[in-house]
Amino acid sequence: MASSSEPALPSYEQEDSQTSKLIRKSRESPFVPAGIAGFAAVVAYGLYKLKHRGNTKMSVHLIHMRVAAQGFVVGAMTCGVLYSMYREYWAKPKP
Repeated sequence: MASSSEPALPSYEQEDSQTSKLIRKSRESPFVPAGIAGFAAVVAYGLYKLKHRGNTKMSVHLIHMRVAAQGFVVGAMTCGVLYSMYREYWAKPKP
């Protein structure tokens, strides 16, 4: 057995709070919070419109809201991937 000064298991820092982790991740990939916010907005709008849906069946209304929420999240993910590709390949400083 080799003895080393480092512990066998890595220690995790307890100093980072959930808020600081969220802020750090938001700076690294800004479209994730936009996707979450858009999803929440679509769900809130769907719940608001649930009362005034008219003759539309509940299942059809829920399917439309699910598709809208998923579309917003997939769109935000696509924008995030395009942004990271731009940052990695085109905006990268030339050596």
